[in-house]
Amino acid sequence: MTNLRTLYPEITPFETGFLDTGDGHQVYWERVGTKGAKPAVFLHGGPGGGCGPNHRRLFDPALYDVILFDQRGCGRSTPHASIDNNTTWHLVADIERLRTEIMGVEKWLVFGGSWGSTLALAYAETHPAHVSELVVRGIYTLTRAELDWYYQFGVSEMFPDKWERFVTPIPENERHEMMAAYRRRLTGTDREEQLRAALAWSTWEGQTITLLPEPSTSDGFADPDFALAFARIENHYFVHAGWLTEGQLLNDAHKLQDIPGTIVHGRYDMPCPSKYAWALHKGWPKAEFYLIEGAGHAYSEPGILDRLIRATDKYAGKE
Repeated sequence: MTNLRTLYPEITPFETGFLDTGDGHQVYWERVGTKGAKPAVFLHGGPGGGCGPNHRRLFDPALYDVILFDQRGCGRSTPHASIDNNTTWHLVADIERLRTEIMGVEKWLVFGGSWGSTLALAYAETHPAHVSELVVRGIYTLTRAELDWYYQFGVSEMFPDKWERFVTPIPENERHEMMAAYRRRLTGTDREEQLRAALAWSTWEGQTITLLPEPSTSDGFADPDFALAFARIENHYFVHAGWLTEGQLLNDAHKLQDIPGTIVHGRYDMPCPSKYAWALHKGWPKAEFYLIEGAGHAYSEPGILDRLIRATDKYAGKE
């Protein structure tokens, strides 16, 4: 593809604040773009990944008023790495409060990638009347098969060297249930063991989300503060299958039938097998579907980024 679209120029928020959830969390939020323009909300990955400056640049700042927020326990939200009162449905409620209390809009565009796509689908299927458009990337529906593929057997066959480092903190007699074994360490009282497990968990993801090695993406996953929140929260969500019933997000895709949308997925996405993106496409035929050749999971891969920018441009009336 020629003339690939890339991120908009760097931008700083015009407003920031904290949402007091009332149950122990302070959720950091920021707004970028033009106040009063087309409203949108950005949902980051992980869970526990937090927002970065480049996420602000997925939207034309002249045409959008975008709110981004660090989900409970990660990024600039506090308390750091907390898994108390931290579930999918807590986050769905936080999104609604941001819509009504901060943005004050009836509908908005919802954008989410990876775990952010899971959360976006959960939100949109719960509150379809408040979603003007839905842009999702790196589809993850949190079924047991998807979790096992990444944390038990599947991607392990593609990255045996990196998998060996991932299993190293876990004794052989516990490796038959890797997520549970990691949970014991990530929630334990041995701080050194906790951090060692967090770094191994986080690094495994950072090194397998791009088609080719990309240090600019993977290096951040080795930061201890980031890794602790990322690993603890992500493991907490995945051990509990996101507090979703098996197959819930695909089974409820019919609730999206009146929402215009775009699905973008890399052909060689290792964490999130493309069959689930295809299944979402079948269950939500109104959405445009793009399976990007020569791409893995990360939104920064050129073909994926191009399609995401084209989608946000389109929904702002640029095409």
